[in-house]
Amino acid sequence: QVTLVESGGGLVEAGRSLTLSCVISGGTLSRYSLGWFRQAPGKEREFVYAIGWRDGRKIYAESLKDRFRISRDDAKTTVYLQMNSLKPEDTGVYHCAASLGLGASRPDEYDYWGQGTQVIVSS
Repeated sequence: QVTLVESGGGLVEAGRSLTLSCVISGGTLSRYSLGWFRQAPGKEREFVYAIGWRDGRKIYAESLKDRFRISRDDAKTTVYLQMNSLKPEDTGVYHCAASLGLGASRPDEYDYWGQGTQVIVSS
């Protein structure tokens, strides 16, 4: 059973940076594409960034690509989301997810999910 555990969230002032981590266990990390999604209160889950397992291809939400970055360290079985110049609208619960596919932006293409880590950006 693959499990994902996110960390690194918290309360931060607008303009600051945060780096989220997601540790994956129970599977061979190099065989999974990894993605980050977020969900603000009362809103649908939103795609943020993903990185494919086969070629490291990255896909991202166009509105976030200039401020957010994804990376993975297979040796540490960890995927990261670096978030810069945070805005209040970035507030939400951030989830990482693993997919046996090549990496995609739709939640239904992911097979495993973490519980999420809360990010609150104050103005």
